[in-house]
Amino acid sequence: MQSVFTDIGKINFRDPSNYYVIPSVPGLASNSVTSAAWLSSEGEALFALPSASGGIFVLKLPPHDAPGTVSVVELKQSSVMQRFLTGWMPTAIRGDCGPSDLPISLSVHCLDHDAFLFALCQDHKLRMWSYKDQMCLMVADLLEFMPVSRDLRLAAGTGHRLRLAFSQSLGLYLGVYMHAPKRGQFCVFQLVSTESNRYSLDHISSLFSSQETLVDFALTSAEIWALWHNEENQTVVKYINFEQNVAGQWNQVFVQPLPEEEVTVRHDQDPRETYLEYLFMPGQFTNAAIQKALQIFSQGTERHMDLTWDELKKEVTLAVESEFQGSVTEYECSPEEFWQLQVEFWSKFYACCLQYQEALSRPLALHLNPYTSMVCLLKKGSLSFLVPCSLVDHLYLLSNEHLLTEDDAAIFDDLEMSRDVVCLVQCLRLIGESISLEMAFIMEMACSRLQPPEKAAEQILEDLIANDTENVMEDIHSKLQEIRNPIHAIGVLIREMDYETDVDMERAHHLNMRMNLTQLYGSGTAVDVVCWGVCKIATIRFLICRDLLILQQLLLRLGDPMVLGGGQLFQSQQDLLHRTSPLLLSYYLIRWASQCLASDVPVDTLESNLQHLSVLELADTTALTPHKLVSGPQTIVELFFQEVARKHIISRLFLQPNTSLAETSLNWPHLITAIVADFLPLLWPSNPGFLFPECLMGSCQYTQLQEYIRLLQPWCHVNMGSCCFMMGRCYLVMGEGHKALDCFCQAASEVGREEFLDRLIQPEEGEVVSTPRLQYYNKVLRLLDMVGLPELVIQLATLAIMESADDWRSQATLRTCIFKHHLDLGHNSEAYVALTQNPDPSRQLDCLRQLVVVLCERSQLQDLVEFPYVNLHNEVVGIIESHARAVDLMTHNYYELLYAFHIYRHNYRKAGTVMFEYGMRLGREVRTLRGLQKQGNCFLAAINCLRLIRPEYAWIVQPASGAVYERPGASPKRSHDGECTAVPSTCQIEILELEDLERECVLARIRLTLVQHDLSAAAVAGNSTPEETVALLVRAGLFDTAVTLCQTFKLPLTPIFEGLTFKCIKLQLGGEAAQAEAWDWLAANQLSALVTTKESSATDEAWRLLLSYLERYPSQNSLYHRCVINKLLAHGIPLPNWLINSYKRVDAAELLRLYLNYDLLEEAVDLVLEYVDAVLGKGHQYFGIEFPLSATAPMVWLPYTAIDQLLQALRESTTNHYNVMLYQKLHDKMEDYQQKVSVATRDRLYRRN
Repeated sequence: MQSVFTDIGKINFRDPSNYYVIPSVPGLASNSVTSAAWLSSEGEALFALPSASGGIFVLKLPPHDAPGTVSVVELKQSSVMQRFLTGWMPTAIRGDCGPSDLPISLSVHCLDHDAFLFALCQDHKLRMWSYKDQMCLMVADLLEFMPVSRDLRLAAGTGHRLRLAFSQSLGLYLGVYMHAPKRGQFCVFQLVSTESNRYSLDHISSLFSSQETLVDFALTSAEIWALWHNEENQTVVKYINFEQNVAGQWNQVFVQPLPEEEVTVRHDQDPRETYLEYLFMPGQFTNAAIQKALQIFSQGTERHMDLTWDELKKEVTLAVESEFQGSVTEYECSPEEFWQLQVEFWSKFYACCLQYQEALSRPLALHLNPYTSMVCLLKKGSLSFLVPCSLVDHLYLLSNEHLLTEDDAAIFDDLEMSRDVVCLVQCLRLIGESISLEMAFIMEMACSRLQPPEKAAEQILEDLIANDTENVMEDIHSKLQEIRNPIHAIGVLIREMDYETDVDMERAHHLNMRMNLTQLYGSGTAVDVVCWGVCKIATIRFLICRDLLILQQLLLRLGDPMVLGGGQLFQSQQDLLHRTSPLLLSYYLIRWASQCLASDVPVDTLESNLQHLSVLELADTTALTPHKLVSGPQTIVELFFQEVARKHIISRLFLQPNTSLAETSLNWPHLITAIVADFLPLLWPSNPGFLFPECLMGSCQYTQLQEYIRLLQPWCHVNMGSCCFMMGRCYLVMGEGHKALDCFCQAASEVGREEFLDRLIQPEEGEVVSTPRLQYYNKVLRLLDMVGLPELVIQLATLAIMESADDWRSQATLRTCIFKHHLDLGHNSEAYVALTQNPDPSRQLDCLRQLVVVLCERSQLQDLVEFPYVNLHNEVVGIIESHARAVDLMTHNYYELLYAFHIYRHNYRKAGTVMFEYGMRLGREVRTLRGLQKQGNCFLAAINCLRLIRPEYAWIVQPASGAVYERPGASPKRSHDGECTAVPSTCQIEILELEDLERECVLARIRLTLVQHDLSAAAVAGNSTPEETVALLVRAGLFDTAVTLCQTFKLPLTPIFEGLTFKCIKLQLGGEAAQAEAWDWLAANQLSALVTTKESSATDEAWRLLLSYLERYPSQNSLYHRCVINKLLAHGIPLPNWLINSYKRVDAAELLRLYLNYDLLEEAVDLVLEYVDAVLGKGHQYFGIEFPLSATAPMVWLPYTAIDQLLQALRESTTNHYNVMLYQKLHDKMEDYQQKVSVATRDRLYRRN
C-alpha cells in the first residue's frame, strides 16, 4: 500500500497552489512554536498560527484540484470586547513575552461546516473561537482549577499544553497541562453547550504530577499519556486513567533503555569481535547513529551514506583498525599491550556511537491515534511504539514503590493468591538485583553450552550466599515467610509464562477472503515491532525464569516445612524445578533467535534449495525471495514472521468464526497483544508445530538452523525426528554427506509420529503406498540422488531394504536404485550382485540391459564377460545380440563382445556363428576396405572356432539376412506404396559346415584383394556372389585370383578366358596409354619366365599370359580354345599362329567349323588341305594324329560335313575367280584322298580276311 507522500517531490513544493508566504505585517508571534491545521469539508487546507498582536492567523488554501486564491483571516478581540469578557488586567504580563492573550497552545475541533479553535494563552485563559463566525465563543480562566499564588498569576504561562479528545458517545474532552515551577497539574474538562450557543467547561478531573519536565502529552476520552524528562535527563513515559484512578497513581511505561555505557571484554575475547557484536546486535544502535559516529571517527574524510548493514560493518572495522594501526608506533609490542590498545580504540568508537544513539533516541513528542488507540513515541532519529505489557512482565519490571501499591484484586480474583504472587515477584526482584554480571554470565554460558540450568542456578545461589554483604538472603527469607503457598504461587507464575500447546496450530488459510487483511502487519515496521516485542518478552522472562530457578534452589536448600507451606512434598519442588528449566531454555532460544541475523542468500542458492524442496514436495511452504537487508539487519524471527507466521496468525485471528477480535477491529493494544500471544506458540520449541525450522530451511538459513537445533536437541523431546531431518539437510548443504545420512537415519524412527515428517511422506497421485518409513526413505533417497551423493544413496537404500522384507515391489525399487548408483560409481561387481538380487524380473532385465550398455561404453568388457549370469545367460545373450543387430557395426563392438562371451564359456559353435554373422553383415553394410578386412578376420575366427570342435559337430546354422531380425521397438517395414510388408512366416534353415566357411573365407580374402587393387570396387564387392566377384576380378585384370576363386567354387573358367582375350584385343588395337595401363594388371598375375633377347611389349605379355592359361588349364572338348578363338574372330582379329597350331592339335574339326561360321573360306581351305595331308601322314603330329592313314594303323576320319559345307560355299561363289581356284584345289585334294582311303580300306579288308 503506497504512502500518501509517494509522488511528492521538490517540484510540488514550488507549485503556487501548494504554498503561501505568511505576510510580515502584523506578522507571526516571535518565538512561538504552536500551530494547528485541518481540512475543511470542502477540501480546503487551513492553518492556524499565533499573530504578534495576540490574535490568531488563519490561512486558507484552496483545494489542491481547484483554482483559487489564498485568504488570510485574523481572529482578534477588540479591546472593549476584551475588557468586557475578561475584566481589567495589564496589557502585557510581566516580562517581554508579547500580549497577554498570545496563544501558546492551539488545538482545533472540526465540525461539518465550522471549526472550533481552542487557544491556551499566556494569561492562563482558554479561549474558544468559531472560525466560521470569526468570534470568540468562550473564555475560561484555568487558574480557578488549581492552587494559585500571586506569582503564578503574574507569570507568563509559557509551559502550558492543550490537547483535545473526541468521542461519539461522550463528546469533546479538553486536556490542559498547567505548568508551574516545580509542579504541574493536568485538568480534564468536557465541553458543554447551552442554549443560544453558549459554551462552558465541565471539570472532570485534576491530576498532579511530579516536578519532572513535561515534553508532551496525549489525551483520550479515558486516559492521559505523558512524556517527561526527569532530573537525570532520562525519558519517562507514564499514563493514567483519569476516570477510574481515584488515588491519582500514574502507571509506569517501561521504555527501551539506551545500550550499555561500557562493553565488558574478557581477556579471552577478541575486542574487535566483541564490540562489533554489541554494535551490530539488532535493536542496539540505529544505522544513522553508527554512520554519524563513523563520520566523526574518520574525521569527515568520507561520506558514508545509504550503506547496507554489512557494508557499514566493514567500513566501521576498516575505520577503527586503520586508526589503531596508525597509532601503533613501535614495531613490536606484547599481546597484552596490543589487546589493551584494541580495547581503547574500540571503546572510543563505541562511546561515539553511544553519544549519537542517545541524541537520536531523544523523544520529541507523543502521538496517539484516536481510531486504533496506538501510542507512539516520536524520537529525533526513530519512532517507538508502546505495546501492552503482560501481567508477569509488568510485576517483574515495576519499581518497588509501585509494586507495593499494586492493586491485588487487579492481578487474580483470589486475593491471597495475588498477594503470594506479588511477594514471590518481590523475592525474584531481590535476587535479580543482587546478581552481578559474572553470575549472569554463568547462566548464559550454561544455556549456550547445553549444561543443566539447575546446576548453574545452584552455583549462582552459592555465590550470592558467599557475597551477601547487604543481608539480601534474610530479606528474601522474610519475604518467603509472607507467602502462604510458595509452590502454588510458583506454579501459577510458570503457567502464566508457558506457551506449550497440545495440538498443532491450524495451518494458514488463504487471506484472499478479506483483501484488506493480506497486507495487515506486513510492513517492515510492523514486523520489527512484533518481533522486537517478542524479543523483549523473551529477554524479561529469561531473567524471571533464571531468578525463579535460583529461588527454587534456595527453597530446596532451606527445606523448612514452615516456609514451604505446611510440609509440601520434596517431589513437588523437584517437579517445579524441572518445569522451570525447559521454560528458561525456551525463552533463551527465542531470545537468541530474535537477535540472530538472517543471512543474505544468493539467487543461485535459493534456486538450488527450491529444487531440493520440490523433491521433498515442500516448495509451497515459504515464499522464496532473496532478502536485501538495507536499513538494518533482519533477524530470523523477523524473517519467519514476515514469510510464514503473519499469514497464520492473521487468518487465525480474523477468519475463524466467533472471533472476539472482529468486534474490536484494529484496536492496537488488543491486536498487538493477540498477535504476540499467537506468535509465541509458533516459536515455542516444545509445541508440535514445526513451522519455524521449516521456514529457516526454506529460506536457506542453514547456519542459523544448525545452531537452533544444537540449542534445542538436548532438552526438547518434541519433533526430535524433524530436527534430525533438518540437521541432515543442513549437513547436506554444507557438504558433510555422511553426517547428513546419520541424521536422516535417526529421523526415520520418528516417522508417523510427527506432523512435519508425516507431511513429508504424503504419497503422490498414482504412487503405490508402502509403509511410512519406506516412503520416508524414498524421499531422502531422491534428495541424496539430486545432490549427487551415490555412496550415501547406496548406504541408505541398503538400510531401507531391511525395512521392506515383505514388500517385493519396494525391494525391487531399492535394488534397482542400488544397482544404478553402483554402476555410476564403477562398482561393477556390486552392481551385478544388486541386479541378481532384484525380485522383479522386468526390472532385473532393465538393469541387465543397462549394465551391458554402460560397460560397453566404458570398455570394461572383461567384467561383462566374466560375470557368471546364473539363470540370466540367455537374457544376456539376447540383449547383446539385439544391440549388436541394432547399432552401427564400425562404432560398437557388440559382436566381438558376444564372441568373447561365448569363447569364455567354451561355446565355440555359438562363437563361430556370431563371428560368421558379423562377417556377413560387414559385407552387406560396411562396403569399405576396413569393413572387408574385418570381414576376413571374422571368417577366420569362425573357422578357428569350428576347428576346435569335433568334426561331427563342426557346423553352424546360416544366419538370417538382416531384414528379418525382429528387433524390439523397430518400426515395421513398408513396401513402395506404404503397405506393411508381410514377414515370412517360415524360413528355410541352411546348415554350413567347415568347408563352406573356408570357401566364404577365400571369397572374403579375394574380395579384399580386389578392393586393395581397386578401391572403387568396394561398394560392389562387399556382398557380391562368387560369379559376380569373378567378373569384377576379370575387369580389374586379376586373372590369377579369378582362377583361384573359380577353382574354389568349381566355376568354369570361360569368363576368365573371354575377359583375357578381350584385353588382348584391346591392347592390340589400343595405343600407348593402353600399353602403360596394362602393366598394372599384368604385374598382378604370375607370368611364366621366358628367356628372350627381344624386348617384349604389354601386348606380347598379355598373349603369353593367355597362352600359358590355355596350356595350364585344359578343358573338355577344348572349350577354352574355342571360347578364345570365338572371341577373336567375333572381333575380326586374325588368329595368332600359336593359337591355330595349338587348337589344330586339339580339335582341328572345330577350328574348321569356326572358320566356316565366320566365313573365312581361304583359311578353311588351307586348314582342310593341311588336315588331309596330316591324315595321309604328312605333318600328322601337328594335328595330334598319332597314326596316319595306313592299312595297319587305327582308323582315321575327316569332318566330311564341314568339308562338304566348305565345298558348297566355294561352289556358290563362282563369281569370285579366286574361290573357283580354291574349290578346284580342294576338290582335287579330296579326290586324291578318296583314292588313297579306298586303297587302304581294301588292304585292311584283305589283311583281316
